[in-house]
Amino acid sequence: MWGFITVLVDSLIPRLKEVFELTFFQAGLVQFAFFTAYGLLSIPSGFILSKIGYKKGILLGLTIMGVGCLLFYPAAAYRTFPVFLLGYFVLAGGMTVLQVAANPYVAVLGSEETASSRLNLSQAFNSLGTAIAPAIGAMFLLSDSIKSSDAINSLGSTEKEAYYLQEASAVQSPFIFLAASLLLLAFIVSFIKLPNILEKKEGEGLGYGEALKHKILKMGAVGIFLYVGAEVAIGSYLVNYFLSMGMPELIRNSEWMSAISEMVVQQDLANVDNKAIVGAFVLFYWTGAMVGRFIGAYLTRIVAPAKVLAIFATMAISLLAISMLTSGFVAMWSILLVGLFNSIMFPTIFSLSLTGLGERKPQASGILCTAIVGGAIIPPLYGLLTDQFDFKPALFLMILCYFYIFYFARKSSGFIASFSEK
Repeated sequence: MWGFITVLVDSLIPRLKEVFELTFFQAGLVQFAFFTAYGLLSIPSGFILSKIGYKKGILLGLTIMGVGCLLFYPAAAYRTFPVFLLGYFVLAGGMTVLQVAANPYVAVLGSEETASSRLNLSQAFNSLGTAIAPAIGAMFLLSDSIKSSDAINSLGSTEKEAYYLQEASAVQSPFIFLAASLLLLAFIVSFIKLPNILEKKEGEGLGYGEALKHKILKMGAVGIFLYVGAEVAIGSYLVNYFLSMGMPELIRNSEWMSAISEMVVQQDLANVDNKAIVGAFVLFYWTGAMVGRFIGAYLTRIVAPAKVLAIFATMAISLLAISMLTSGFVAMWSILLVGLFNSIMFPTIFSLSLTGLGERKPQASGILCTAIVGGAIIPPLYGLLTDQFDFKPALFLMILCYFYIFYFARKSSGFIASFSEK
């Protein structure tokens, strides 16, 4: 559910862009509303969890997520963009509680040496949701054509009302289903016994300053900020990027590519909007992340995690450069493959950043989860650069993000070696 909802946002962005006739920068504000919650609520979430425990925190997070999904019903009914943004913020607020709890919880359930492997394995299942979401988005959120404001104004009152109802239903139905699923999941979790590993300590909330004295944590927080920003920015604009390259026509003219698109959207391409045709391929970006995390769970057990991270960052940079310098299917598949090499970055950066922090890990988790706010900053910035220079030149921003991750991997490798010697 966590991964599924995060990526479903990507499918809604191109739809909202057309419904509200937004610029790419304005469309990026959807991700801004979503990921700002991490920046504002991660540390407060850590404080709440220290008071109520992990299990009640999970129940609280799932319930808040359900409420956020319900807000999409009035937002779609009244076609109100600010209410959409509010719904995303509330939804992400619930996810923030889960994020702050889940990562350190997995990290401490075993030795520090295998923390990267455990996080990669657990987040591979998170990625199962991210892999499914693009197909659902293509079928329900991108499959029909959106009329411009001029076209809507030319309709009669009866036709206009029917069009608005159809548009609202396309968004409302998936999110009502998600709200019901989240509340059901909260009900199920309430009966599950979870091991209690959170000990209440005096002055616990004062440990953030001590944690920030660790250079590796500060570098890791910047790495999380840039990684999440880059991953989200790429995923958010893939549909529009492919449209700008004229991919729908190329896909229709390719027998095997059109077969893939039809299989995902479950419709004849003759009756499907261009957004859905290319949106179907976003599935491969997020599926690559899932496959990569299962592979990464094994690789980070037999190879130093920092070395694996450096190699994956190098591959991401190379693939983005290829996409910038080519066109057609080569440009499309090269940027989709970036998802495969994104896979291990978040859990590996996260676990490397916790090295040597001991009892400060809960505070460190709050700091690292706060850095997820990169998903709020980088996508609108990429959208602004796209408005000014077009998609391909704007990808240079993504290359800079991955270059820092490569730098972090090399620096953390030396830090961990010196820590092990001590």
